[in-house]
Amino acid sequence: MKEEFKELKILDNFYQTSSFFPMPTVLVSTVSKSGQTNLGAYSLCFPYYIAGKEYYAMLLECRNSSNTAQNILRTKKATLNFIPDNRKFFKQAVKLGFPGDTTEEKMKDCIFNLTDSTLGKNRPQIVDEAFQVFECSWDNSLDNAKGDKPGKLEGYEPPYHNFNGITSKFGAHFILKIDKIWLKEKYYNTIVNGVTAGGFPRVPVDYGYRDSKNFWCSGFKKPFSEPIPEHEGDIKSVIYCAERLNTDVKFTKEACQKLVKIPRIFLKMALTQMVKIAEEEGIKVIDEKALEIINDKRHKEKSK
Repeated sequence: MKEEFKELKILDNFYQTSSFFPMPTVLVSTVSKSGQTNLGAYSLCFPYYIAGKEYYAMLLECRNSSNTAQNILRTKKATLNFIPDNRKFFKQAVKLGFPGDTTEEKMKDCIFNLTDSTLGKNRPQIVDEAFQVFECSWDNSLDNAKGDKPGKLEGYEPPYHNFNGITSKFGAHFILKIDKIWLKEKYYNTIVNGVTAGGFPRVPVDYGYRDSKNFWCSGFKKPFSEPIPEHEGDIKSVIYCAERLNTDVKFTKEACQKLVKIPRIFLKMALTQMVKIAEEEGIKVIDEKALEIINDKRHKEKSK
């Protein structure tokens, strides 16, 4: 029998009160006024700029009176520590997320071990137990947020920004430029040398929904894969696109045949990148041999 949908009223904090929304479990480390690293637990942390910009960025949403927000407003630095699925770690994360505690109070009995950043003395420390770490800097040039300052713990008055800095009386959004990504060696090797199911970190999923007494989290299960469908385009489409690029570099028919698996939506961008490398290498005609050289350079640039 078909199960019907029922409309649910949309309330404040709808991701918690009106839905089940899968999110990461992240410990955000910042530097307090005293110079001590503060850890705050967050799940509203998502990719923001992923391509086509001068840098890559994450979006962090939080209370503007929190230790984390106040420290970012003051220092412009934050580090995102992704912790693995571990009941003991999640219990500590819930404690770290309790509002109102000072840095000294919340860090007094914290079970996580901290290591200094390699980017400088004034950077937040890194959580040793994390499987992945993003060291970040807040871009306060966006949305005219440069004037946002710490200190207003009872709420900020308007005007508010749309997407960066102080966005409401009690809310803040931070566009965090990713300065460095660090992975534990096992997971680094998984990405660089080829992904297998056994090479994935034990990633927990915060359910989003919470009631008046509990946070809810789902444990890790070994991932499974589903092959991407083969979808080859027409060689005529590749030739047509190549002939209309603004360049003197030419593609042979044999080279175009090797490029038919590129999705049409990405074809012009891929060919343009190849032409740029060809021009740098002094290649006038991209044949099968030249294509190997170009692809090898593209792979090396990606790995950097």
